[in-house]
Amino acid sequence: MSNPLIAIVGRPNVGKSTLFNKIAGRKISITENRPGVTRDRLYADAVWRGKNFTVVDTGGIELNSPDTMWKEILRQADVAIDMAQVILLVVDGKEELTSSDYDVADKLRRSKKPVLLVVNKIDHFSADKLFEYYALGLGEPYGISAEHSQGIGDVLDAAIEYFEGGEEEEHERLKVAVVGKPNAGKSSLVNKILGFERTIVADMAGTTRDAIDTPFELDGEKYMLIDTAGIRKKRSVSDDVEYYSVMRAFDAVRRADVCLLVVDSGEGLTEQDVKIIGYVHEQGKPSVVVMNKWDLIEKDTNTVNKFEEKLKADLKFMDYYRSVYISAKTGQRVDKVLKIAKEVYENANRRISTGTLNDLILDAVRTNEPASVNGRRLKIYYCSQPSVCPPTFVLFVNDETLMHFSYKRYLENVLRRAFDFAGTPIRIVLRPRGENESGMMG
Repeated sequence: MSNPLIAIVGRPNVGKSTLFNKIAGRKISITENRPGVTRDRLYADAVWRGKNFTVVDTGGIELNSPDTMWKEILRQADVAIDMAQVILLVVDGKEELTSSDYDVADKLRRSKKPVLLVVNKIDHFSADKLFEYYALGLGEPYGISAEHSQGIGDVLDAAIEYFEGGEEEEHERLKVAVVGKPNAGKSSLVNKILGFERTIVADMAGTTRDAIDTPFELDGEKYMLIDTAGIRKKRSVSDDVEYYSVMRAFDAVRRADVCLLVVDSGEGLTEQDVKIIGYVHEQGKPSVVVMNKWDLIEKDTNTVNKFEEKLKADLKFMDYYRSVYISAKTGQRVDKVLKIAKEVYENANRRISTGTLNDLILDAVRTNEPASVNGRRLKIYYCSQPSVCPPTFVLFVNDETLMHFSYKRYLENVLRRAFDFAGTPIRIVLRPRGENESGMMG
């Protein structure tokens, strides 16, 4: 299920990226004493006091700059603000408040979202240092030093208070995002599933301008269907509204439990389709490739096989894919789409017991030992599955550098042959053997 989102915003050079890196627990953002270094939004999952959440870093906001770069950064920040449950406005505690600080504070007040005012670079705390920041009208300021990890816990304590409410209902529903290129038939598919005309359907690209959530029930199961704007190539995205819509589509992928990747069968799988599917794969989401407009294809007894061969060739990086051939217009096989979506989600949640897992990997190593590298051979001591969605397997080894990508691929295939992980990516992570790990394979 998707996590609550905390967005870090503010004018340039106030320490947003440093704060982001501290919360994320690792260095992700580039931190440099120069405005405009962070242009795109960066995400990281984190946990505080047992609460899981996602934190997003944004570029510095300059509301009144005519420069194209600053306008681009502002658009990115707008998406983050819109999607966030809580916003951290970061200001520089070593400088006087600027007109940009007041402008950003005013913008955030108008967003009607919970905003916590974070005064960074307060190395030696004293309440008088924070007095002037009440002028921003955002309530009590939190003094921190992101660089020295001081005061961040108090901010997170306050932030997670806003995560309560509505969470249980949200988590009861399977969130299904419908994504793809413009004019692939996404809205027609959504309307057919829902049984009524909820989105505008027109034979013209770009009709759906935003990600629209519709809760519904089918056969006693609760769903949230997320219809998104068509994702174009970057050079094809021109106006601000469309840019915003495409970014919302990518955010819909992030918060979805399953993605339906809608493809126009008449065009076949294009380069842009592969890029969109690749993004879903990178996000670790289970998915279904929905070949739409199947009613328009001239068929013989071998047509589906030909299409499947082409899919396998184009989707080598995710040969675990599930596909279904439909016509959203006529309703042909539309009833199978959610059924398959539910199956791949169940596969993404599949857990393997530690004993079974270690027996399987032990047999795999005995059957096909890793090749030696400069006289040294990879040893796998122990295996566990710490998480699902996507299923993640940790191998404790003697030396991570001895794992060749082809052997990692072999182990993934072993797991997939033994258990049904169709439609979901799986992750294999290597760790040096810890003091508490025992036993050895191979």
